Amino acid sequence: MSGMNRSAIAPSKYALPPKELLDDLCSRFVLNVPKEDQQSFERILFLVEYAHWFYEDNSVEKNPSLKSLTLKEFTSLLFNNCNVLKPYVAHIDDIFKDFTSYKVRVPVTGAIILDETYERCLLVKGWKGTSWSFPRGKKNKDEEDHSCAIREVLEETGFDVSKLINKDEYIEMIFGQQRVRLYIVAGVKDDTLFAPLTKKEISEIAWQVIDELQHANADVISRGSTGLKLYMVAPFLASLKSWISVHPPPMSPRPDRPAKGLTVWKARNSSGGSSMTESQSSKTVADVYTSEARPSRSFRNFRFDTGPILQAVDAAFSS
Repeated sequence: MSGMNRSAIAPSKYALPPKELLDDLCSRFVLNVPKEDQQSFERILFLVEYAHWFYEDNSVEKNPSLKSLTLKEFTSLLFNNCNVLKPYVAHIDDIFKDFTSYKVRVPVTGAIILDETYERCLLVKGWKGTSWSFPRGKKNKDEEDHSCAIREVLEETGFDVSKLINKDEYIEMIFGQQRVRLYIVAGVKDDTLFAPLTKKEISEIAWQVIDELQHANADVISRGSTGLKLYMVAPFLASLKSWISVHPPPMSPRPDRPAKGLTVWKARNSSGGSSMTESQSSKTVADVYTSEARPSRSFRNFRFDTGPILQAVDAAFSS
């Protein structure tokens, strides 16, 4: 043993979730759902994603010895441990690939929130990433565009724009096969309190100077003049500035006080394994919007065998 690399055989610091926990997550998120949610892999994988959120936000947080998993790692574990999903383990790579492709076709809506001078807009930074973007997210099933924007802004910033949003004031763009609509919500006070309502999704919220975000190219991924990394921001700036040019702000900019970026909320130790500054509720489980996004060929040809699932549900309720 003297010549063996001890680090190569050292036990992992973190443990994989036990079978009992995986069984509970499968029962709670995959079995105990309406029948229509068990008819296709895209629906099943959305449910698995909800289970993954719950695992990360609750199980890992309460038991730090559990390993934090990527969605793909968690999906593989759940399929291998859940009896009704085991028959499809051999196809899990194709299933996950198709699901990932499917997700980018689900429409997205959100909001461009402007301060009272229209010099700054509100951006959020993801939990694990380093890029900033407008608060936005994917539509739920049968959800209207403006309703999705209100919900996503509330989840990511804690700010309710329901009384400020104008259904006719928005900028919409198409990225590949995905439609993105951002409503313009203008005239918000810069001392407004912001704090996300979801766990481990947003690490920082800040007012950013619009002129410092402009990039020579309207690329989806870009950098502002100060080096700020941006995602899905630059393509909207030209249209935003056109809108601002014909809408007088409620408060005139002050030349003697140039606008500056301002962080309004930040999680503690937000880069990698962050802890939040306040207790926040978990992301709401909702039916993800599917009617505008066409399933890939494997989804169209697939028919999920609901028999074992329904039998498991019946057995659970009869015991």
